[in-house]
Amino acid sequence: MSLTRVALIAVVAFASVAADFKDVDPNVFPKDDPRTKDLPKMMGQDIKTRMQEANLRESKAFAAVTTKEEWTKYRDARIQALRDSLGTFPEAPKNMVVKVTRELEGDGFRIHNILYESRPGMWVSANLYLPAKPPEKMPGIIIAHAHHTPKADGELQDMGMTWARSGVAVLVPDQFGYGERRLHGFNTAKDFDKPFRVGRQDYYFRYNSNLQLSAIGDSLMGWMAWDLMRGVDVLLKQPTIDKDRIILMGSVAGGGDPAGVTAALDPRISCVVPFNFGGWQPESSALENPDRDFAWFGDGYWESTRGLRGGAAGGFAHFVIVGSVAPRKVIYGHEFAWDAKTDPAWPRLQKIFGFYDAKDSLRVAHGAGTVRASGAGNTHCNHIGAVHRKMIYPALKDWFGMAIPDEYSMRRTKEELTCWTDEARAELKPKPVLEVIAQLAVQRRTEAHAKLPAEAPAQRAWAQTTWTKLLGNIEPVANPKTISGATEDVPGGTLARFALETDSGITVPLIVIRPKDAKGKLPAVVMVAQAGKQAFLRERSEDISALLKAGVVVCLVDVRGTGETKAGTGADRGSSRTSIAQTYMILGQPILGAQLRDLRTVIRWLPTRDDIDGKKLAVWGDSFAKVNGPAVKLAVPSELEQPAVSEPGGANLALLAALFEDGVTVAYARGGIDMTETFATSPYVYVPLDAVIPGPLPVGTLAPFVSKYEGTVDAQNRTTSKPASGEAAKWVIEKLRGKH
Repeated sequence: MSLTRVALIAVVAFASVAADFKDVDPNVFPKDDPRTKDLPKMMGQDIKTRMQEANLRESKAFAAVTTKEEWTKYRDARIQALRDSLGTFPEAPKNMVVKVTRELEGDGFRIHNILYESRPGMWVSANLYLPAKPPEKMPGIIIAHAHHTPKADGELQDMGMTWARSGVAVLVPDQFGYGERRLHGFNTAKDFDKPFRVGRQDYYFRYNSNLQLSAIGDSLMGWMAWDLMRGVDVLLKQPTIDKDRIILMGSVAGGGDPAGVTAALDPRISCVVPFNFGGWQPESSALENPDRDFAWFGDGYWESTRGLRGGAAGGFAHFVIVGSVAPRKVIYGHEFAWDAKTDPAWPRLQKIFGFYDAKDSLRVAHGAGTVRASGAGNTHCNHIGAVHRKMIYPALKDWFGMAIPDEYSMRRTKEELTCWTDEARAELKPKPVLEVIAQLAVQRRTEAHAKLPAEAPAQRAWAQTTWTKLLGNIEPVANPKTISGATEDVPGGTLARFALETDSGITVPLIVIRPKDAKGKLPAVVMVAQAGKQAFLRERSEDISALLKAGVVVCLVDVRGTGETKAGTGADRGSSRTSIAQTYMILGQPILGAQLRDLRTVIRWLPTRDDIDGKKLAVWGDSFAKVNGPAVKLAVPSELEQPAVSEPGGANLALLAALFEDGVTVAYARGGIDMTETFATSPYVYVPLDAVIPGPLPVGTLAPFVSKYEGTVDAQNRTTSKPASGEAAKWVIEKLRGKH
């Protein structure tokens, strides 16, 4: 028989063996076992339990505060934690540039279309409503618009004109990503070849903006708050402004959040009116145990400004943020009906203002009806409705001597209120926002790399310390509770099923395949990916066969949120997976950190078996996600079917395991994010929330510990490097054998 024929027979036989893994049951527990059904619910129950624990802890801590001095200490620690969570703020401009691009005359008022420089090269578009004849001392109001519409909305115009006619300066800026500051390209129904919700795109793309800002260590809330603080600068530049009467109003949906946070951080704000932030929400209901079950830190949801990163860990509940303004003035605003007896935050706010004998500095404005109903009797509004304003006017009169104005409306077109002109662009030369973010990414990455010591041992220690700060508790469990399942013979080996308990309520299922007839302690490869064990058995059969044939134990593990423990399907903005990831961020730890804890526990557990050499371990992190090819249209309205999303989590875990585990001598990572990626080359980002590490893109700091990093993708999930076909298993085997 010819050598060619022998080789062909071997290839056919190898392929048939490899194909058999596709039929292996990847699940640890039988299909009819209740534990199988519980695994996809595990993450949801975990975050519910942990949020309840945080609620009770902080409720107890606040209950123990009985004096102003105790409150001051309690408050200061939490507001500092809030500030730290928002990212890095630049230096405030010493002489901020404000450019007036158009003036519009009205009946008793005028409108200035302005641009103000919030960050170097980054400009905020805003309408400044001024009295036709400014009084000798003029109050100033900033309105943070809701997530519904930008600055030209009719309600916003009504407020600007009404207050300006009564002698008040009113600033209405476009929030980050809205109106003239929007980053996407879907401004009209003609901008895409399928129907989509034009008016919701600014809102939906907040999700992408937060991903991009999180990737450089900042946050959407931090950038919004900074813009509003610079809006205070704009008001203070007005000739007759009264610095002691600066009022910040936050609209009903997505405006109250940044207004509350900004007032907590900026003492120049004399009064804040944060609608639907601080306590009772339109979706809230009376609870038997509000100390434990109320959403004190917001809900885990894709809209990141409603569930602030680190809120539960740092103790900055929303009522604490609003209450920290005391003894300055607060109008506690609610879009719909409100009852003091059912709002658990109300007595807490009253307690805080009581420390200053300033209970009259806390007032309420509310509407009627419920968010779930429509028609008469339900005070839905885009921003702050006329019915709500009627309850605001008396408070401002009592506190600041502001006359109750006559409502006025003579609305201008969006075009009339547009701030950018060709002349302004030529003069100011604004930088694209994504360019600003990309420059910050490069700058911060460079700064991180500069701190990396030159010597290998010091490099590892520094990188471990740096990454631990980002990832939280990643320490493996020393003696995890172990459950043993069924075993069976598979081609080339024996498969055994196990499950480890890495946290209370967290079960990590895994399978271990030992090569047939192998003796003694063997090297092992731990394989991890978002798609889990089943994907490895289906897509990497040939690699698994090659590893077993070479005498390497194969361990396939589903860390929490992957494989058979994933919650739901998909990784888009509205998925269960995104909600869980955001809740983890509220709790103070990215899911990646908890997954690394799971993986390290498995890595430490494997050498406790008699057949595995704990000094010859490899970690194989992989992705089975479809990539977006050159023909894929990347610019798609947010609520339509989206391009494919990358899955870099497995690659991230492989790199981190190599950093933290001495026994891991080989790391193979496929499908990770390109180390040069800034996340800011396009407004269209196709990376899951749980794979975005909230730091200045420090993946490059892992470069000294990388064995092989290939098949990388960019933030749009397009290939930037291709893996060598069929070479992965061979390379891992050679590395484990000490060949270079």
